[in-house]
Amino acid sequence: MHSDLQHMREIALVYLDRSGGLQKFVQDCRKYNDSRQAYAVYRFTISISPSDIAELDAAFGNYILHQPIQAAKVFQSVCFIAIKTLSLIEQLQTEAQISILLKPTHLPPFPSYLLSLSVFPLNYTSQRFYMSEGIAIAMGTVTKYTQGARFLCSEETCPLSEGFRYIRVHLPGATESATVRSDFVCSLCSSPLQEDMKFRVLGDKQIVEMIDAKVLHALKGYCSDQSHIRMQTFTVFLRDELTNQMTIGNQYKIIGIPACVQNGLQGTACIEVNSVQLSRPGGPSFVSESFKHLLWLTSGSCWSFSAVLASIFASQVVPPGTYNTLKLAILLSLVQTCEKDSADYLDLLVVTGDTLVIDRLLNYSLCLLPRGIRHPPASDIFPSVSKDKHGTGGASIQANSAVLAQGGVCYIGDLASHRKDKLELLQAVLESRSTTVFIPGKKYGEEADQQVTISVQTSFWSYVDVDSSPKKHPPKDNLFLGQMDMSLVPSNLVDVFGLLLYDEFPMCQVAAALVHHTLKRAMNPEALLYKVSQQFRTQDYEEFILFAKNLHVELSAEAERLIQGYYLASRRVRRDSVHGATLSAPALRTLMSLAKAHTKLSLRRKVLQEDAVIAILLLESSLTLKHGKSALCIAPNPVFPCDLSDESSLQQRDTYLMQCHHQLHQFIAAYGPGIHISAPEE
Repeated sequence: MHSDLQHMREIALVYLDRSGGLQKFVQDCRKYNDSRQAYAVYRFTISISPSDIAELDAAFGNYILHQPIQAAKVFQSVCFIAIKTLSLIEQLQTEAQISILLKPTHLPPFPSYLLSLSVFPLNYTSQRFYMSEGIAIAMGTVTKYTQGARFLCSEETCPLSEGFRYIRVHLPGATESATVRSDFVCSLCSSPLQEDMKFRVLGDKQIVEMIDAKVLHALKGYCSDQSHIRMQTFTVFLRDELTNQMTIGNQYKIIGIPACVQNGLQGTACIEVNSVQLSRPGGPSFVSESFKHLLWLTSGSCWSFSAVLASIFASQVVPPGTYNTLKLAILLSLVQTCEKDSADYLDLLVVTGDTLVIDRLLNYSLCLLPRGIRHPPASDIFPSVSKDKHGTGGASIQANSAVLAQGGVCYIGDLASHRKDKLELLQAVLESRSTTVFIPGKKYGEEADQQVTISVQTSFWSYVDVDSSPKKHPPKDNLFLGQMDMSLVPSNLVDVFGLLLYDEFPMCQVAAALVHHTLKRAMNPEALLYKVSQQFRTQDYEEFILFAKNLHVELSAEAERLIQGYYLASRRVRRDSVHGATLSAPALRTLMSLAKAHTKLSLRRKVLQEDAVIAILLLESSLTLKHGKSALCIAPNPVFPCDLSDESSLQQRDTYLMQCHHQLHQFIAAYGPGIHISAPEE
């Protein structure tokens, strides 16, 4: 056994020398030595590559993976010998004073090294390294824990009443009472041990609650996967340099040692984390053959592909060819979702009298994203604070719907059903894309109050029922031409939504098709009612959206001039003597976002004037609903003026959009003097 231990020490020393870990260790020792202060515990972190160690010695590599606590003692012995041999820390007296944390860079890609609470049973008793992946949904404030302590024998005549023989160091899964207690006794004379408080070493600790990413499927309200999963959070302990390495709402891969922590009579499965890595699941690098063929068929027009895409979209919920403008806006919002702070979010507010169909359509669309969350009405939309349930007495920040939908869409349902204070908070978040959580110090055992600002990288969808509560909100009499009565919702909140869409009651033949679709779906829920549903499946749309949203697009100079020209001309036209210009600065960002989204939806990488035309028509339609018609005077349904039934109807639509393009140039020339935009070729 001694020869095996000596062999492992030699391998550990060779690995440290070859990997550069020895040089880092020497630098860390110098920091301790320069301080000239005696510590009870000298803590070192060592980065470990299991595959590199396995190449040196397979047995030692296996030992590190399956018995990491004992393997740390091997490195502890090597480090102690190195310190004494090279005189790196003069104050160090015993080997027990050295604390080693092994940080694996990775684990073997085998199922036995993966830990998931959605799979039973959970093996938390082996105390070996596991890799787990999940989303941080709750995060506590940073508190202190005892990293190490020095104990002395209370019997003065005992040889162990001085020195550094009794050193207690935190181990994975250990509570505070396991490190510091009053009932320890001397192994030599059995006298009680007393802690030398001058040598207690404190470290930082943070508790994070995580969930398996699969749980998000259950939070959508609809899930194509009917298999049952186990919904349970798991507790993660971040210590020392790993604290504040996680952000609430992000997805992480962690490597650590599972343990069971006792809190009174209750035991909690947890993971003591050794390394943290941000995980950003990438989208597919392809689209289905059906979409490729459709793109080839419509390659002669910059508008046809997205038009057909919107027409046949969500055929499982509504008949093809219905709600085309709304479906196009949904697709544009989906491809604009991302997790960047400077993202061009596209929020949708739908005004409708048929809430059942609209709710189904939005809910179906939501499930095409990995991070699509349907907000449950009984809970908070934005992060909230509660008491930590692990006995620390500190505060824990809960993510809630908006942060869980990071990089995706949060669907909050009927806007009029929320209280006034919730709507005011929603308006503030839509304006700043962040929210602030207040933590009162007295309530959670802190000396001072804290304010934590959390980024909200989410798009929001909602709808308003025009037929709800007519008595509470009497209709306005002084509406402008084309303006909607939005008295149900505060006007400032309506303005911060990127697009306001009006779901007009469908025509007789459309209504009949919708009734026919609903009856057939009720009789056979699993049936594919249309041929396009077989050609373009839900899975195809999921892959298409994930591919399109990751496209990097650039704005052409012509498209940028057209957008800016329309924006400046509209500000001059949409102006009154009381409020000034009704077109706010965020409208320009919405225009850019819509144009980029249409470019992505068309699978292009450069924003053309044709993309800008669609963006302008959608925004002008939204502004008409908010403020009434302007001098541009577009049709009620400007993006889809006719039914898309065949190739001739697509050509008819292209001709109409070209006329709109020409009309835009005239509008800019008339109301935006000084702005020169090159006219498109005839």
